[in-house]
Amino acid sequence: MVKLVLVLGDQLSDGLSALREADQTSDIVVMAEVASEAGYVRHHPKKIAFLFTAMRKFAAHLQQSGWRVAYTRLDDPENAGSIPAELLRRAEEFGTDRVLATEPGEWRLIDALREVPLHLTMLEDTRFICTHAEFKTWAEGRKALRMEYFYREMRRKTGLLMDGDKPVGGKWNFDHDNRKPARADLFRKTPPKAQNDAVLAEVLDLVEDRFSDNFGNLRPFHFQTDRAGALRALEHFIDHALPEFGDYQDAMLADDPLLNHALLGLYINAGLLDALEVCERAAKAYEAGHAPINSVEGFIRQIIGWREFVRGIYFLEGRDYAHRNALSHQRKLPALYWGGNTKMNCLRHAVGQTRDLAYAHHIQRLMVTGNFALLAGVNPTAVHEWYLAVYADAYEWVEAPNTVGMSQFADGGVVGSKPYVSSGAYIDRMSDYCSGCAYKVKDKTGPSACPFNLLYWHFLIRHRDRFAGNPRMAQMYRTFDRMDEDRRKTVLAEADAFLERLDSGALV
Repeated sequence: MVKLVLVLGDQLSDGLSALREADQTSDIVVMAEVASEAGYVRHHPKKIAFLFTAMRKFAAHLQQSGWRVAYTRLDDPENAGSIPAELLRRAEEFGTDRVLATEPGEWRLIDALREVPLHLTMLEDTRFICTHAEFKTWAEGRKALRMEYFYREMRRKTGLLMDGDKPVGGKWNFDHDNRKPARADLFRKTPPKAQNDAVLAEVLDLVEDRFSDNFGNLRPFHFQTDRAGALRALEHFIDHALPEFGDYQDAMLADDPLLNHALLGLYINAGLLDALEVCERAAKAYEAGHAPINSVEGFIRQIIGWREFVRGIYFLEGRDYAHRNALSHQRKLPALYWGGNTKMNCLRHAVGQTRDLAYAHHIQRLMVTGNFALLAGVNPTAVHEWYLAVYADAYEWVEAPNTVGMSQFADGGVVGSKPYVSSGAYIDRMSDYCSGCAYKVKDKTGPSACPFNLLYWHFLIRHRDRFAGNPRMAQMYRTFDRMDEDRRKTVLAEADAFLERLDSGALV
């Protein structure tokens, strides 16, 4: 009997397990642009345009390869509005009750597919290096799940940067060399920009018509939207950015939002690039002497280490993970995250480039927008939904552990051993944001004190019972306790006053 072969918007890979198991001579590929996926959070218009364009081009590629494809556009009058409803509609159309699917990357959609009254075969997503079973076996019996040790297993499994059973260069991790601030460079090359072909132009008009109220600027649009373009982006990164990627991967510049970052995550997560092929290409650059070990190892670690680790956490921890709130934070997400005015230069730049590019790199997400939300006590579900909405590379399997776990410590320590909080000093050290700010990063108290300086201590004190015994945080509490009593009171009182202004909607 003919089967429907479901291909989702983040499964645009020829090697997808559902395609491999299907019969090209008889089965029918089902793809659909549906309102439920475009709207379960208010996605950035660039993200929607990227996925719809990439989906249309991948569908055309499959047809040219001999597949029969039933593709539904968002504006199709017959569009049933959701993936399950589209499967039911196509099942009736083609007279079948058989569906072949690759496991989605979100519990929400996994559960929705399992409720469809059709015979569903759901296959594991083999595009990842670590299977669910392997991760569960690795995690079993461990007191703490730490990425560094998992990463070493992935290095051994893939053979990347290995010399027999030893790591190339004598160390597993060269992160100590990757914490340099960057200087403005007018000659730093930016990634290749997408050409405005007919498919992209049509999608841009559709998205502009349907999603113009969503946060984010649709145009200009620069993302690649097919595998050929993604490969060009990969080669650009290898040739021009990888050599200094390690040095400046944590740096932030107000007038250079891209620096040496790859901007390949959205292509890997959507399936246009394979994670292993990207890592192998970087490893070859090291072997050829084109890029140093600290850059190549740091880049590969983000993919086969961190990316695989957070996926393992997401599926191991289960359906409730994205909505955990271990610190009981309840503050509403401030309007500045949606482009509201703020005097904080670092947040203005991080949110502004998010609005313009649907992109910010990991330190901007972790130590600027994430750090502020954690210090201010914002509800982590609201933070999670914001990150899921505004970034083009965000899918729940990768976004939730990064936000709920690493950024907001809302999982209580599953991902990280301590909260990632800092005063303004870290941002000042790694960026040029502070020089253009209305606040003074050197001021610890007073009307011009950097809010990060005030909120840092406020966070530590209100959560003292939880963190005072943490070996990695004990020194912070000793530092606070050594302060003059009047200064301690002033810091906490001014932090309270700042949070009251934030809650009232005043300019902060």
